Amino acid sequence: MDIIMYGSAILAIIIIVYMLIKQMDIKITLFFIGIVLMFIGLGMGNGIGAKGFESSGAVWLDPLVAIADQFKSSLTSAGFIILILGGYTAYMSYINANDVTVNVLTKPLGKIKSVYILVPVVFLLGNLLSLVIPSASNLAIILLATLFPVLKKAGMSTLSAAAIIATSATIVPTPMGGDNVAVATELAQHAAFAGLTVTDYVFRYHALVSIPTLLVMAVVHYFWQKRMDKKMGVDTEHAEVELKDVKLVEGGKLFTTVYALLPVLPIVFLIVIFILQSVSDMTINISVEVVALLSFAIAIVCELIRKKNAKQVLDGTEHFFKGMGSAVPIVVLLVAASVFVTGLKSIGLIESLETAMTGIHGSSLGFILPLILVALTALIVILSGSGTALFYSMIPLLVPLANAAGINPIAVTVPMGLAGNLLRAVSPVAAVVLIVAGSVKKNPIEIVKRTSVPMLVGVVFMFILSMIVFL
Repeated sequence: MDIIMYGSAILAIIIIVYMLIKQMDIKITLFFIGIVLMFIGLGMGNGIGAKGFESSGAVWLDPLVAIADQFKSSLTSAGFIILILGGYTAYMSYINANDVTVNVLTKPLGKIKSVYILVPVVFLLGNLLSLVIPSASNLAIILLATLFPVLKKAGMSTLSAAAIIATSATIVPTPMGGDNVAVATELAQHAAFAGLTVTDYVFRYHALVSIPTLLVMAVVHYFWQKRMDKKMGVDTEHAEVELKDVKLVEGGKLFTTVYALLPVLPIVFLIVIFILQSVSDMTINISVEVVALLSFAIAIVCELIRKKNAKQVLDGTEHFFKGMGSAVPIVVLLVAASVFVTGLKSIGLIESLETAMTGIHGSSLGFILPLILVALTALIVILSGSGTALFYSMIPLLVPLANAAGINPIAVTVPMGLAGNLLRAVSPVAAVVLIVAGSVKKNPIEIVKRTSVPMLVGVVFMFILSMIVFL
């Protein structure tokens, strides 16, 4: 039986890793392999490995019942939050509020005269802007149009400016991130983290590591770009960039201020509530999705005041729901990953791994599990350019493995999640690197040479800090 269990598990993992490296969509594959593993588990005399699973009475239908149950579970928890956030982000893009925020925040940069002081400032600003535009590729496109000309005018080299833009969306702590939502929801299902919200997860755990790491990387960026410019000779040649028109909201300073605030309004609400709860006895249980819906309502009111055309404004709200639809693939990936893990549980692999991990329980080797997962993430991300699918597929496994190893699950979730986002800019096949390289007409390897040291230092610092704080 062990041969069947390990053989089928190894084959399944090889297929998934191969598809990740080849940048193939793995959702259907995860579903299919999960079903196959469930049938193998049933053939071994095991039941379906889903918690509280009730058989349909027809064994051959049970794997499909498990999938349906997982969809129901996800769509009423993490999946719903991700859909709402997808809708809000899409609506902000439709009303051009994202462009206003970018314009307002980047405009003061022209007053900074020192080229290399601009390096850490722009890096941190870019990461702040990822709160508004979470997609690294989309943010890079906008920054290439709005910020790149400003940096070139200030005398910054093309490769330094390109490197900063390529690393602009990394690990800023935000309750609006789908990965953080998924992790917090998974942790909350376990007794030790009962009642944990995504806001608590981000501000109590994630931020303790991500904020110092961002500051360290900003400093490293400063010295590394300066060193590389000196080594290669300052590159001041004109670089043509395919510009994206950034539409601004028409109106006075009040309108500009309000629309610049709208994209980050949910985060502002969450931070204020978190501070109030921390410094007082107030108990305000407002979730991310409620705050997003409140911000959506405020945005509609702003649009009604600005446009004075109810029909046009109400028609435009359709973009919110279309945005929800565009976020469905992320929810499906979460479900597919859970189905795959259910398959692994059905053949007994998870129980076997938990038993194996007890060998480091109580020893000084608790860092081994996080190190292995970070190394696996590094391999997949550098080869494929993305670690999103890997991270989502691993989320259901992280807590059981951490508990078996006798370590805090946060010591696993935080470094693995951050590693994937940091190492994306080190991969020459990552979408953001290819977009930046193509726009400034440079080889992706040249961009990676500029991004690699700050990002790798960030990974090492982040891992050590995570082990010190959480292990």
